Amino acid sequence: MRTKCLGIEIDGSEHWLETAENRARLDEAASLLRAGGTVALPTETVYGLGANALDAEAVAKIFIAKERPRWDPLIVHVCDREMLERVVGEISSPAERLMAAFWPGPLTLLLPRSAQVSDAVTAGRPLVAVRMPAHPVALELIRRAGVPVAAPSANRFGYTSPTTAQHVLDDLDGRIDAVLDAGPTQCGVESTVLDPNQRPMVIYRPGAIACGQIEAVAGETVLWETEKIATEPREAMISPGVGLRHYAPRARVCLVDGNASALALAVDSGRSAGRKTGVMAAHGLAGETPALRARIDAGEVFLWGDWNKPAMLAERLYAGLRELDSRGCAVIVCPLPTGDGIEAAIRDRLYKAAFRGDTE
Repeated sequence: MRTKCLGIEIDGSEHWLETAENRARLDEAASLLRAGGTVALPTETVYGLGANALDAEAVAKIFIAKERPRWDPLIVHVCDREMLERVVGEISSPAERLMAAFWPGPLTLLLPRSAQVSDAVTAGRPLVAVRMPAHPVALELIRRAGVPVAAPSANRFGYTSPTTAQHVLDDLDGRIDAVLDAGPTQCGVESTVLDPNQRPMVIYRPGAIACGQIEAVAGETVLWETEKIATEPREAMISPGVGLRHYAPRARVCLVDGNASALALAVDSGRSAGRKTGVMAAHGLAGETPALRARIDAGEVFLWGDWNKPAMLAERLYAGLRELDSRGCAVIVCPLPTGDGIEAAIRDRLYKAAFRGDTE
């Protein structure tokens, strides 16, 4: 089986759905979902691998295609309030406020599940992770399918998430039915996962919505519990994306402070050891000089972006890791951004990509 690529032309136009070709391809993908198939779809964060969240056999195909362990729960994507109420039970007032502020958008909420949601989606837990994506193609696909869509990132489990349809095909061609190609994603990192039921509220995965933004809406302090959750037994995982090693390329990831001197030194070290060394190189690093830049550029360079524009760094993070991996780099050197906004999500992804555990 080869995976069918269904191109959707948006080009920033509000009238993209008026073309017969776009409508036909959406209908084809929606039919596949209703029939129990798997379709990779663009969201504002990364490409997801979707299946009917109410069909246990369809959901099982996600785990098989990704080689994903069953203890890792999935996020369910909905297109409206009516669909939300099919997959969740009671919705608290704090959750209502957060949905009003951030949906559609990259915030996933852990809410009490309804009886319609299978154990395969939640890994047997009483809470279901749910969000409403902000991407027009994702929303329209879900609306046409008429079913909530369970969709983790569309890549092999544990590896770098996809931000283009080609990334999806690189990992899953022949393992899924179709991919909707609507171009690169915008955010570049996954959604924030939040439990609004606890007091204080708990972020299990940092993402495109920052902790401070949530606190401003919630009117209360929010905890960040990723370190605690990452060390829990696997059967207890409450949220996707919280394992110690995740988002990883084949190459070893070496993290350094966000300054030109540290980056140049790491490149020198890799090259002197005879290892092909990739560099996530950004403009505007502290202490940058022509001499340091020349040492950095001696590596296999991916131009990450402007160091002072963290949204750009997030958008291009996975593309850079994948590109340097494809060049056969043994090591990828990456500076760590500071900051409490989307920089926190970038650091989280890089720490997990760099984690080696007992693999050495």
